[in-house]
Amino acid sequence: MTRLVRWTALAAASALLAAGCGGGSSGDDKTGLSWGRCKATADGPAPSGEWQCATVKVPLDWSKPDGETIGLGLIRAKARGGDRLGSLLFNFGGPGASGVSMMPSYAPTVSSLGERYDLVSWDPRGVGTSEGVRCRGDEEIQAAESVDVTPDTPAEEKAYFADAADFGKGCQKDAGKLMAHVSTADSARDMDRIREVLGDDRMNYFGISYGTELGGTYAHLFPKKVGRMTLDAVVDPTADTVGHAQNQARGFQRALNGYLRSTGQDPEDGTRKIADLLRRIDNRPLATGAPGRELTQTLAVTGIILPLYSKDSWPTLTSALDAAEEGDGSELLALADRYNERDPSGRYGTTTHSQRVISCLDDRQRLTVAETKKLLPRFETISPVFGTFLGWDTAGWCHDWPVPGQHDTPEVSAPDAAPVLVVGNTGDPATPYEGALRMAGELGKGVGVLLTWRGEGHGAYGSGSDCVDSTVNAYLLDGSVPKNGKVCS
Repeated sequence: MTRLVRWTALAAASALLAAGCGGGSSGDDKTGLSWGRCKATADGPAPSGEWQCATVKVPLDWSKPDGETIGLGLIRAKARGGDRLGSLLFNFGGPGASGVSMMPSYAPTVSSLGERYDLVSWDPRGVGTSEGVRCRGDEEIQAAESVDVTPDTPAEEKAYFADAADFGKGCQKDAGKLMAHVSTADSARDMDRIREVLGDDRMNYFGISYGTELGGTYAHLFPKKVGRMTLDAVVDPTADTVGHAQNQARGFQRALNGYLRSTGQDPEDGTRKIADLLRRIDNRPLATGAPGRELTQTLAVTGIILPLYSKDSWPTLTSALDAAEEGDGSELLALADRYNERDPSGRYGTTTHSQRVISCLDDRQRLTVAETKKLLPRFETISPVFGTFLGWDTAGWCHDWPVPGQHDTPEVSAPDAAPVLVVGNTGDPATPYEGALRMAGELGKGVGVLLTWRGEGHGAYGSGSDCVDSTVNAYLLDGSVPKNGKVCS
């Protein structure tokens, strides 16, 4: 079962370059790390020679700092120009996104920052090169695509929750004792260790999507160590499991409304048409031309979600929906496969696996089936297309999870921290704009500085707004803090 909405920089993910950490030490003793050339992996070639990889050791359990350790994979490109400012650490969201893989492909977007900063990212614990978790094999993942995540009958309901429990057991088997030590707070403490080994007095950080929750958590734990911190595509720190699901139902419905208007359709009529299509697919999946694979309702919704992350992808959605109306599910299936990290050979990525072990350790709320069913009408009112899927997800995602969650909402208050630039996009589908407002407030007066972009898509920086880019660059490069509430349109 795949969570239908992921807090990650999917625009960057579409151009992934995979890199491992390995041979050829650079002899850079200033960081205390053995930096070397990055290796190619099964997912792609090694990045160009400017990129170096290393491994940093951190405690498995931060309550036992002298106990067992695990290794975290790092990647960096040194600042190209003079007047170096230090390191700028990136997290691309998820949770579960691989910074080692994504940093090289995202570097052109932040090229101006790479003049004065070492561009650095890492695979958080439980991700990729950092003790990455794989809960299922490829054949099992494909087989689970037939599970209806909006069950209509007792048999479908039983299969849905059995699949959820089975997934958790697979994660526990693979992760072992790591399963209880992959929380956002654990990763925030890892970040401070990375800051130390990089030789930086303060944490300069760029967090995207879930990376904003991680950044807020870091600011709360280490307020005096906050340097220049930018949070873009902001997760609402005041929302619990149900709140997040409802926020995302609103956000994706808003994006869908914007898409429908762009095609000349009335949003209400267009939404009804898509909801009708999904009901028909639920009753009779569509042929795709792929051997042994049909377009189920779940895959169809996943295929609709992906192009809503970026306005540039809206024409792709039009083509896929038109084809589905004609009985051809191949285009929506291709979009769903991209979201699910499935390559043409049938291999799946593991971002969702890492996402689940991290988010289910973070989130304490465990809804019962009865509680979720009471909420479904509200979800359906918020979004006739996405509401039911996100509603059922509140019960299924962490159903029968092997370890308990830690909190209802994360703590991000940081009254003693330096100003943190919080960037919100009014058209963001995955992390709706309200999250930026609440993050700025929760960080504390004089700490959370809000920058608003009236745009579309997931995230604001690098999305076509000179106003946003220049404001963020001035803050990160020159320390110029904009007026709280500045709006770019």
